[in-house]
Amino acid sequence: MQITFHGGAGEVTGSCHLIEANGRRLLLDCGLVQGSRREEERNRAPFPFDPASIDALVLSHAHIDHSGRLPLLVKAGFNGPIYTHRASRDLCRIMLQDAAYLNEREAEWENRKRERKHLPAVDPLYDLQDAQRAVRRIRPLGYDEPREILPGVRLCLRDAGHILGSAIVELMLLERGDERKVVFSGDLGQQEMPILRDPTPIRQADLVLLESTYGDRAHQSREATLAELGAVLKGAREDQGNVLIPAFAVGRTQDLLYLMARHYQEWDVGNWQIFLDSPLAIEATAIYARHSDLYDREASAIWRRRETALPNLHLVHTALQSMALNRVRTGAIIIAGSGMCNGGRIRHHLKHNVWRDGCHVVIVGFQAEGTTGRALVDGAKHINLWGERVRVAARVHTIGGLSAHAGQDGLLQWYAGFEGRPPVALVHGEPAAQEALAARLATDHGVRAVLPQRGQTLDLLGLGRSPRG
Repeated sequence: MQITFHGGAGEVTGSCHLIEANGRRLLLDCGLVQGSRREEERNRAPFPFDPASIDALVLSHAHIDHSGRLPLLVKAGFNGPIYTHRASRDLCRIMLQDAAYLNEREAEWENRKRERKHLPAVDPLYDLQDAQRAVRRIRPLGYDEPREILPGVRLCLRDAGHILGSAIVELMLLERGDERKVVFSGDLGQQEMPILRDPTPIRQADLVLLESTYGDRAHQSREATLAELGAVLKGAREDQGNVLIPAFAVGRTQDLLYLMARHYQEWDVGNWQIFLDSPLAIEATAIYARHSDLYDREASAIWRRRETALPNLHLVHTALQSMALNRVRTGAIIIAGSGMCNGGRIRHHLKHNVWRDGCHVVIVGFQAEGTTGRALVDGAKHINLWGERVRVAARVHTIGGLSAHAGQDGLLQWYAGFEGRPPVALVHGEPAAQEALAARLATDHGVRAVLPQRGQTLDLLGLGRSPRG
């Protein structure tokens, strides 16, 4: 009985963990590596295990750094079921399709250049048919519905409060009379975030796989975050420029629209024209609307009263509609992907706005190393867009309180809910963040966390069993 860490180990993206128990092989997540071009080339490498040997897969949530290699896994021979929350299934349907489209388009652009140089063509990472085959393997579940998914493997999903359908994964493993409970946090949301419920506390585990994206910092309070966002909009209005918000299509975009509707008068949102320039985000917002049963109490009440409408919101579907925004010099809030500015329509808006003194760029999510978004956060004076060096004159605001990930205090608070202080392996975090969180776990709870490296294996039976209450 063991677990091997094949992704999301010492890094934020590419979540992928292999559990072997009772003669069965179970994969937790199968996500894309994101970041620099060199890092993303790892997605083309063969899997470090035989995909055909995997009996089942559990997906914590639909974000591409957790789900994005599912089509590759199926293409390489995986033929088992994929278990995830029903809302995650709906989101995966559109997100994997979008990823396939981007892969095909990127390969087409690359092959045009290669043809001129008389180089052989490259295939897309995967195509639309691959994505559709992966989605057909999904077996949807609800929260708090225990199910035996393999002999000796029992699964229960709990609400992680990160994005719609995000799950904490509880696995009860039985092998020759020995039982171990593994709890994988997935990505944990913050307390009191918009729309979704808080992460579910878990009492018992023999091993906790804990995300550590923001393990080295605390987010500011919700009140301070809302005040800061309102102040940014006020300052941008006085500067008579545009506001660019690179936002993940799933989760962050819906939070932003919800908050703008809630604070419509307070933030003078009516003085702006809001453009949601992302077909994927538009589809994801519709899926959020269909799953209103997953909202928290406040959002449920607001939804019933239909108070989430934004009369000045414009949905930008086509490329021509998006290009027309290049002529808008003032008074526009443009929400577009990708969330890390590494692709998508936000790069076009940066090209036409970021060199303007009146422009404001609002960063509302994690930016991986090597991305354009990370360069902006780190204060770059120039960014590279399609080979052109573009001056950054815009004011860049990083509003960490809007993150869909718990900060250090939130991660520690969630872990404190476990009885007996079970062993911890930190995943989904950069080394500095993991080391800081490990230090706090040792100080606050007397737990020495494991910081697994890619390819490292832990013996679950060797960990012992935590006492049961």
